[in-house]
Amino acid sequence: MIPLIALMVACSATTEDARKQKEEELKQYKTELSDLKKKITKLEDELQTGSTEGIIPVVVTPIEKQLFEHFVDVSGQVEADKNIVVSPETSGKIVSIIAKEGDRVQKGQVLARLNTEAIERSIAEVKINLELATTTFKRQTNLWEQNIGSEMEFLKAKSDKESMQQKLEGLQAQLDMAVVKAPINGVVDEIIQKQGEMANPAAPFARLVNIDQVYITADVSETYLQKVHAGEAVSIEFPVISKTIKGSIFRVSSVIDPGTRTFRIRVNLDNGNNEIKPNMLAVLKINTFSAPDAIVVPSILVKKDFTGEFIFTAVKEDNKWVAKKQYIKSGIKDNNQTQVLEGLAAGDQLITKGYAQVVDGSVINL
Repeated sequence: MIPLIALMVACSATTEDARKQKEEELKQYKTELSDLKKKITKLEDELQTGSTEGIIPVVVTPIEKQLFEHFVDVSGQVEADKNIVVSPETSGKIVSIIAKEGDRVQKGQVLARLNTEAIERSIAEVKINLELATTTFKRQTNLWEQNIGSEMEFLKAKSDKESMQQKLEGLQAQLDMAVVKAPINGVVDEIIQKQGEMANPAAPFARLVNIDQVYITADVSETYLQKVHAGEAVSIEFPVISKTIKGSIFRVSSVIDPGTRTFRIRVNLDNGNNEIKPNMLAVLKINTFSAPDAIVVPSILVKKDFTGEFIFTAVKEDNKWVAKKQYIKSGIKDNNQTQVLEGLAAGDQLITKGYAQVVDGSVINL
C-alpha cells in the first residue's frame, strides 16, 4: 500500500504543477492582448487626429451619371448553308475531271464526265429505229388518209414512233446524268475521287462551298432567355483572324436544351471576301442590360465588411476634408465596373487613389 500511496501523491503533484503553468501562460497572453488593444487604439486615434502628420494624400473623382451596359460572352461556330457534297446521278467510270480544287464555278458548270460509250451506242441504235418508225408512220398516215389499210396498222405505226421517241429521250437523259455538274455557285473545296475510278450516286465526288453568306450559331444560358431577342445588335470577334465585326441576332430558339440548359441563337453574316471560314470559332458579345443614367464605380473600390458593401468618399467637416465610409447597395458588375443602386449620388467625391490607406474619419488632403 505504501508504494501505491506514494505514486498517487506524485501524480497529484504533477497535475498541480501543469495547472499552475497553464494559468501563468493565460495571464501572460491576457497581458499581451491588453497591450495590443492599447496600441491599436493609439494608432486609430493618430489616424483620426487633425495633426499635419496624420493627413493622408488622396485623389478624388466626382461621380457622374453615365450609360452602363452589361454584356455576356458566348462562343459560337461559323456555318454555311451552301456547303454540299456533289455526287453523280448515275454509275460509271470517271473519264475526265474538268474542275480543279480552288476553282470558282457557276451553277450548271461541268465538273467531270463519266464513261458514256454504252449509252451513246444505244442512242445511235434508237435513232436509227426512230427514223424507220417515223418513215413507217408517215406512210401509214398517207394510206390511212386515202382509206387504204387498216386502222390497227396506222395505230401500231404511231405507237412505234412515239415509243422510240420516249426511249431516245430517256437515253439522252441518262447521257446528261453521266455529266457531273455544279448544283450551286461556289468554290471547289475538294475533289474526292480520281480519274479512272468508278463513280456512283452513293459515292461523293467533290465538295462545293459557297461562303458568300455564312451564319453563326451559339448556345446561351437560359438565364438570359428574357434578355436576348431577335434583331438586337451583337459584337462578333474572330480570334483566329483578329477581326471584330458588328451583326444582329437573326433568330432566337424557343426551346431550351434540357442537358445544357441553354437556348440557341443564330446570326447571319455577309462574307463577300470569304475571309470568314466554316467551323471557325466566334465569340459573341451580347448586351443583356442597359441603363442610360447609372452611377458606376470601379469594382476595385468596393469593399465589404460584416455590415455590407461600402466605398470611401471625401466630405468636408469643420473646414477639413475627411474620408467617409459610405455603405452602398450594388447592382450588376461588368468589365471591372459596378453599378451602384443606393448610397451614392451624382456629385459625390469618390476617393480613387489612397483609398487603401484611409479609414472612416481619416483626415485627407485632396
